[in-house]
Amino acid sequence: MDLSYSAEDEAFRAEIRGWLEEHLSGEFATLKGLGGPGKDHQAIEERLAWNRHLAAHGWTGVGWPAEHGGRGLSLWQQVIFHEEYARADAPARVNHVGEELLAPTLMAFGTDEQRERFLPRILAVEELWAQGYSEPDAGSDLANVKTKAVLDGEQWVVDGQKVWTSNAHFSDWLFVIARTEPGSVRHQGLSFLLVPIDQDGVDVRPIEQLTGGSEFNEVFLTGARTAADLVVGEPGKGWGVAMGLLGFERGVSILAQLVDFTRELDGVVGLAKANGTIDDPVLRDRLASLKAELEVMRFTALRSLSHVTGGEDSSAGGGAASIFKLAWAAWHKRLGETAMAVLGPDGLLAEGAPYELTEWQRIFLFSRADSIYGGSDEVQRNILAERVLGLPREPKGT
Repeated sequence: MDLSYSAEDEAFRAEIRGWLEEHLSGEFATLKGLGGPGKDHQAIEERLAWNRHLAAHGWTGVGWPAEHGGRGLSLWQQVIFHEEYARADAPARVNHVGEELLAPTLMAFGTDEQRERFLPRILAVEELWAQGYSEPDAGSDLANVKTKAVLDGEQWVVDGQKVWTSNAHFSDWLFVIARTEPGSVRHQGLSFLLVPIDQDGVDVRPIEQLTGGSEFNEVFLTGARTAADLVVGEPGKGWGVAMGLLGFERGVSILAQLVDFTRELDGVVGLAKANGTIDDPVLRDRLASLKAELEVMRFTALRSLSHVTGGEDSSAGGGAASIFKLAWAAWHKRLGETAMAVLGPDGLLAEGAPYELTEWQRIFLFSRADSIYGGSDEVQRNILAERVLGLPREPKGT
């Protein structure tokens, strides 16, 4: 495939780069580098203001079709946007779940009324969303959800517990996978519901992480209510909607993730040069391998994006999404381990009391979870084995 950019694409790159240089200044200059995995608790209100500033200038929904208020950018222009955003060290956006996950799902599976109700508010960053998938006994095995919902007149009544719910503590809405058909099992009888968080039936409890932040939450739903028409897709057919959303999760924004990885790797190399560990041939070889693997991942991601349609599940494109998840999770864990090797004994010391971590310590600790969240390594391998290679399904315990 042709991985070069056209003159039009390069002009767009210059436009977004110039805009970011101009606007990441003044009150927003101090936000550079804030937010993101392991540090989403940082400067939430300030990052929200920045996200709304982006919206006011037309830089949200860049890949949305124009009919839904977006810019309708091409795939390559979306890639450019995310790459330049990451290169500018712009703060992590607080609206990612709504803009990149729920909105495309509503475009694909929602009703006209749902799109008219929610898309403009997501685009303007007026309503924030959290994802209610995982449960204490249904993390990677999502089909094992126990949360239930019953229709009571004009409302759904939802009871259950969700966990690892990113940013639910400052979100307005939660999309929930719940079992709506009594007696149903596994993928059958599930529905995809949109539930307001600000109500008596929803209790959000932050979970303190190893990195010191609390971006994850437990969410207890006890008689929580939402309107009967706020089910996306047909009742009982929510599994397909849920899998479609996960397909959008692995879209063009992954290229920004790779730019962040490049910055992190460059930082570790700079650290090794500064403290002399770059002269250790074993460490130097580890750093060189990380660099080469990162380049391979970038080209693999670009190729995959050109063959997989947003909203397809992880088996699409020969399992491209699962392969990429396995690759970057393992790579990032090795980066964290290499950073600790470069630091040596200094890596054991916190930067400040009582528990102030350095950037490298945070990367090392948070990257332990990379092979678990977003679909564990075991689940990705099962997808590749069963859905792509057609191997026998894994035996289930009795």
